[in-house]
This record gives sequence, structure tokens and C-alpha cells, in this order.
Amino acid sequence: MLGVPTFKTSISPTGAHATPGAVRRALGRFSTWAATRRIDIGALAPWDLGDIDDPDVPVEGEWRTRQAAQTALSKARLLVALGGDNSATYPVMTGAFGDDLATAGLVTLDAHHDLREGRSNGTPVRDLIDAGVDPERIVQVGIADWANSRSYHDEAVARGVMVIGRDEVARRGIGVCMAAALDVAGAAGGPIYVDLDLDVCDRSVAPACPASLPGGLSAQEAMHAAFFAAHDPRVRAIDITEVDATKDAADERTVRLAALCVLEAAAGLALRA
Repeated sequence: MLGVPTFKTSISPTGAHATPGAVRRALGRFSTWAATRRIDIGALAPWDLGDIDDPDVPVEGEWRTRQAAQTALSKARLLVALGGDNSATYPVMTGAFGDDLATAGLVTLDAHHDLREGRSNGTPVRDLIDAGVDPERIVQVGIADWANSRSYHDEAVARGVMVIGRDEVARRGIGVCMAAALDVAGAAGGPIYVDLDLDVCDRSVAPACPASLPGGLSAQEAMHAAFFAAHDPRVRAIDITEVDATKDAADERTVRLAALCVLEAAAGLALRA
């Protein structure tokens, strides 16, 4: 586990740099036993690399993030990166996969396409394409209505990005959609990165995500997505982003959801064949 407390380039003002610590504290409130999955993750050997120091610095901060991600994957089967806003995705994925980036795949669970220009939490997909990720191995799950300009949708389709909207997830189920997404992302035989941007969730369960909307994924769907991702051995890294712990509800429901996604990912890893 690696904390990547990015926040300075966020389009919406955010205190997302406080989230990695908040998620770690929330993890202490839960057990290691999941009765539904019949798994106790206490046998896993987690390694917490701590937080990256000032990851928003354009050169030095991104370099520190890439180096830490590379180190993590040299010693672990799965990296879980705790954001921070969604700008964490670019340096973590490029650092984790390095020379394998050309064959790597990306699955995003996000309300947005993240194809903006410039450098912000709205640009990681464009940045990764520019870095060499094949857009035909990028799948975006949970894209919301009324959250994206048509130009971004048209660009995603024109580049060959596979888009699975929120309505399709509701009709087909998150398990079917994740299986399809992972198969597309892994088509070249390279590693897969999964970006779990929790603003894909319904605002009632993710009030600490500045851009979450009514009608998004349920908490259960987000947790299942984390499990399905980590259960697939092709997935080497997952990030959980866009939670502003300083703006959460009094019951800390968004931070607790992020922590539960970490536990679901751990369960998926533990149950790999």
C-alpha cells in the first residue's frame, strides 16, 4: 500500500491529501474476516510504504511516486495506491509498469473521461495515452450522464477507448462489466492497472468526492469492482482516488467506503488461484 496525497492541481478545491491517513485509520475499525467470501485476510503480508512526500511537484514529486510504485511491484503481487486526487494515476501507473507500458491495459471506474488538456486530476487518461498506453486497451466503466462534454465522449470513441456507461452497468451487472473490461485491457498480455475513482459512486455514499453525482454506482458495486479487479492475476496495481477526507459526512461514509475497497482488494488477492 502506498499513499499518494496529490491535491494541488485539482480542478475542484480539495483536501484529498488528508485521505491516505484517514483511510489507514478507518481500516483499524474493521475485521479481517469476510463471511460472504469465506476468507480471512489476516494471512496476507501487507507492506505499507507510507506516503509520497509532496507528489504534486511536477518533476521531483512525480519521480518519487514512480520510483515508489516501481519498488512496490518488485516485491509485491499487488500495489494499492491511496490518493489523493486522480492526478495520482499517471505517475503510479507509469512507475509501476515502466517498460511494459506499451502492452499494459487500463480500466477506470469513473464518472468522467479524464481527457482534459493541461495537467490536473482531469487529465490522467490523456497523459497515459500520450505516454504510450494503447487507447484500445483502455476501458472506462461507470461514465455518467451530464458529467462530460460531448467532445470528450467523441474523442474517447474516436481513439478506440471502450466506454461502459452507468446505465449499462445497471443493466448487465458490475461483475459482467468488469470481466469484459479486464479482458479488453489485458488483450495484449501485459499488466492491467485499475483506477477506482470513487466519484463514480452515488453521491449518497460518496459525499466526500467533489464531483460525485446522484445515480452513480452503489457502495456494493464499488466494493465488488475492487474485488473483481484484485482477483484477476493480470491486475498488478489499483488506485483509490478523489476522496476528500476533510469534506466527508460526519459518519465518515466515504473514507470508510475507500477502506472497504482496500479490504475487498485484499480479499480478491487472497482468493487468486
